[in-house]
Amino acid sequence: MPKGRKGGHKGRARQYTSPEEIDAQLQAEKQKAREEEEQNEEVGDGAAGDPKKEKKSLDSDESDEDDDDYQQKRKGVEGLIDIENPNRIGQTTKKVTQLDLDGPKELSRREREEIEKQKAKERYMKMHLAGKTEQAKADLARLAIIRKQREEAARKKEEERKAKDDATVSGKRMQSLSLNK
Repeated sequence: MPKGRKGGHKGRARQYTSPEEIDAQLQAEKQKAREEEEQNEEVGDGAAGDPKKEKKSLDSDESDEDDDDYQQKRKGVEGLIDIENPNRIGQTTKKVTQLDLDGPKELSRREREEIEKQKAKERYMKMHLAGKTEQAKADLARLAIIRKQREEAARKKEEERKAKDDATVSGKRMQSLSLNK
């Protein structure tokens, strides 16, 4: 706070009421209410027969405060017209019987796209397994080439093994012939 300033930034100095002053004001209000009540009884407006006025006489200080609060809350045009914000939407709660569970549910754009993506992927996998996609055809061709290469390699190994067996058998015969001599 800058130097030279004391108190608030508004113009006036604040005034505080002491508890004694508050009590005095309440006493004056009660006295006024009693005087009005006595005047009503003298005139004979039928205050004795009216239950609302009897209740007011019993709780005069409380009802006066309630009336003042009500008047303070509804000043000016507010007392004549109920003003409500037309843009404000009040929350309405639905009962379980009113809920429409069988009706079609509106999906968001992201949910729809996700479902379409999953369906497209499933269709592709079915076609791929059936061998109708380009990738499946390429895979099957590659597998056929690999099968042929493996069959040829297995045939060559078998021929080499037979050649070795023949060579070892013929070599053993020669040894046995040479030993027999």
